[in-house]
Formats: sequence, structure tokens, C-alpha cells
Amino acid sequence: MNRTIVRGLVYGLVIGATVLTVYAVTRSSRETVDPSVRTHVAQAGGESAQAVSLTPAQARRIGVTYAVATVGALDKEIRTVGQVVYDETRVQAISPKVDGWVERLFVNATGQPVSRGERLLTLYSPMLVSAEEELLLAKRLQSDLAAASPDARRNAAELAASARRRLAYWDVSDDEIAEVERTGEVRRTLTLRSPASGFVLEKNVVGGQKIMAGDALYRVADLTTVWIEGEVFEQDLATVRVGQMVHADLQALPDDHRMGRISYIYPTINPETRTARVRVAIPNGDLRLKPGMYATLRIAGSARPSVVTLPRDAVLSTGERNIVFVREANGHLAPREVALGMANDERVEILRGLAAGDTVVASATFLVDAESNLAKALGGMGNMPGMDVSEPPKALPMKPNGSRP
Repeated sequence: MNRTIVRGLVYGLVIGATVLTVYAVTRSSRETVDPSVRTHVAQAGGESAQAVSLTPAQARRIGVTYAVATVGALDKEIRTVGQVVYDETRVQAISPKVDGWVERLFVNATGQPVSRGERLLTLYSPMLVSAEEELLLAKRLQSDLAAASPDARRNAAELAASARRRLAYWDVSDDEIAEVERTGEVRRTLTLRSPASGFVLEKNVVGGQKIMAGDALYRVADLTTVWIEGEVFEQDLATVRVGQMVHADLQALPDDHRMGRISYIYPTINPETRTARVRVAIPNGDLRLKPGMYATLRIAGSARPSVVTLPRDAVLSTGERNIVFVREANGHLAPREVALGMANDERVEILRGLAAGDTVVASATFLVDAESNLAKALGGMGNMPGMDVSEPPKALPMKPNGSRP
């Protein structure tokens, strides 16, 4: 028991002495570090990257390819998702101009097609009956005064004309008015006809219903032309204008490509999405486009005639900066910050940082950037105490007896 206690005390003293010795050595080492080394280490942790040197075999292994900055025209195509809607200028509400009761419906379902002049319903109206009786009375008076003075005949004619106008103002057709005058009989009902061709969007009437003047009984839309409305981002509005040609592809009609023109750009921007709505008018004579369908709009933006461009994959965006790796004369790949301009799906405009003819990394840019950051980090750690990143010495050959010279 005594030997065990003594042995434990000895081990504890030895461990304590070792810890104190290591602390003293490392403290003196930290205090004697050259200030220039500290500066180098601080720079290694910054955002500045270092040039990378890759052998051709290494470049092939990680998939590095190169591209040359060229000067040429840059076309921009804006893509957005749109939806087919009614042409508001071709939507019409149908309302009677007199009170009455619906006796019969000829168009009695939503979605039903109608033609201009087609019968919609028949309406019994006491107002119409009174107006027709006044017309017949004026016609009899005009006939009775055929031999009277010119003033009397003129007054009778004006009275008859006034009765005709009243019926016409209430949408009684000329044929129906002529039929009343020819037969001399009052027609009990009025036939309401459609003033436009299209499809019934809304039907707010049933048989036997009492209706009032001004009630919207039907809402009819002409679908031979429709609108496709899409959203364009704020930064793309400068390249969009009224009259611009637009390509429309519809998910429901993959084999049907349509062309139209921008007819209107809405004057406000959605503060949440930072987009503005554009309206494209599309011919729809075959009626295949249906309101509610989704479409992909492709708007050909204005072209920049002579700009320096690169492939989009050549630019590495960090969120704060845009970096490209330029191949220098000695073969090193040096990072360089650039300013970007307009872009399309394939190429991007370079405003500053590159000149035409510069060769840059076009693919595997992320891997080259990782290699650059690794070299930067190891370069900074190489001067720290205890860190030696130089190539280790080669081992000496062994003698036949197993020893080294």
C-alpha cells in the first residue's frame, strides 16, 4: 500500500514538471515571433487569393478548360412565366334597358357559344307594351290626318317617329318594329339578342325571373384574341418596350408555338417581387388558347453591338465580388476581380477588369478557387513556429545490413 502511494506521488510530480516546462517553452516562443510573420499570417486569413500553378496533367484531372475574352454583339433574351387571360376590350356585359319578366331562355348555360344577333331570351315588359300601343296610335293618327293641313300631318309623323325611337332605344330591332306596324298588333314579349359573338362567361338569369333595367344578365367574351400577362424583373425593364415581338410556348400545347407583341407595360412595380407586369396580345383564331393556361414567354431584348464578353461559367460570384482566373504568361492562374454588365443564358458582359484577348479559366473555376485559397492558407502557416510546409528530405538508401549511411 505504501509503495503504491509513493509511486503515484512520483508520477504526479513528473507530469506536473513536464507541463510547466512545455508552457514555459511555448510562451517564450510566442514572445519571440517576428512581427513580419504575424503580418503574413494575418494576410493569409483575408479575402485576397493567390495565383495557382497547375501542371497540364493536374488541369486535365480536375476538368479545367480555358476561354478567351472576345468583343462582339451580346443578345439578351428575357424569359418569364405568363398566364392566358381574357382580352378585356372584347368582354361585354348584356343588360336589358327595361323592367320585365323572363319568359324563355335560349342561352341557358355558362360557357355556351353565342353569335352576334343570336336570341338570348324573351322578356315580357309592360313598358314595351305601352310603347308599342303608342306607336300604333300614332300610325292611326297619321293615317286619319292624311287630308289635314301640313302642320297636322307633320306633327302626326313626328309622333310616330318618336314612338319608333323609344322602342329602338330599348333594343327592339328594326324588324320587330316594322312587324308591329305591318300587323297592327302589339307584341307581348321582346326578344333580347346578343350584341357580340363569343362565349358566355357569366349567366345571372333564370327563366321566370323578374329583372330590372341595367341588370347584368350575361357576360360574353370574344376569344379570337387573348392576352398573356407575365412578370418582368425590374432590372430587365430597360430592354422591354411596347410593340416588341414575343415568343410564347404553352405547357398544354407543346406542339403549338405562338407569336405576339407587347401591347402594354403596367406602370407600377410589385414591391414584394420587384417585377412589373407586361401584356402580350396573341391571335387565337382556332380558339386553342384557353384563359387560365400557363405559358413561357421569351422576349428578345435589345442587343449590345460591341462589348467584351466571357462564358457565364468563367465568372465565380461570391455575393460580394465577381472573380475570374486569368492565365498569365508564365502559366499561373491569377485571380482578378471584374465588373459585370448585361448577361444572357450563355455569356456575360465584362465592364471592367479584363481586356479582349485575355485567357481565363472557363470551367472548374470553383476548384481552382479552392486550390488558390488552400495555397493562401498554407502559405500563411508556413512561417508560423513549428509549421514547416517545405518538401521533406528524401530518405537515404539502406545498406545491405539494414543500416543507413
